[in-house]
Amino acid sequence: MWRYLAGAAAALLLVASALFLGRSLAEPAAIPREQESGLAPGMAFADLPNPPEASELSREEKRFNRYDRDKNGAVSREEYLSNRQKAYARLDRNGDGTLSFDEYAVKTSGKFGAADKDKTGGLNRTEFSTTRVVRKSPPKCACGKAAPAQADPPGDDDN
Repeated sequence: MWRYLAGAAAALLLVASALFLGRSLAEPAAIPREQESGLAPGMAFADLPNPPEASELSREEKRFNRYDRDKNGAVSREEYLSNRQKAYARLDRNGDGTLSFDEYAVKTSGKFGAADKDKTGGLNRTEFSTTRVVRKSPPKCACGKAAPAQADPPGDDDN
């Protein structure tokens, strides 16, 4: 019988200590007034130096500054078209200054050539299925679990 009484007393002690511990954690600790602001004692916000000012350039001003390569305050036609000229030069494989259809469609032509395994100049159903666009998996949800990927059902062709 005394074991039951000792067990009950121990359980009451555990409950009482949990209550006292819970109350002490729930009450905010008293912080002296000087430490609330994070400043040294006797110092006020007015005593702090002003922080450095950040540049207030708008998005369009930043874009303008990127295009104005010679920094003369004006974007010339050459400066404006320079990015397009670089892209054009990458496509113009033979460097003759003209863009043929084959140069323009080089990526697609390469994809066709890789898919045409039997080199007949045409794609059968099996070869054509290798040219389908593989989409990136959908973004993960906020809970950290990946969303299920959408798979094409077998035998489903784009008729």
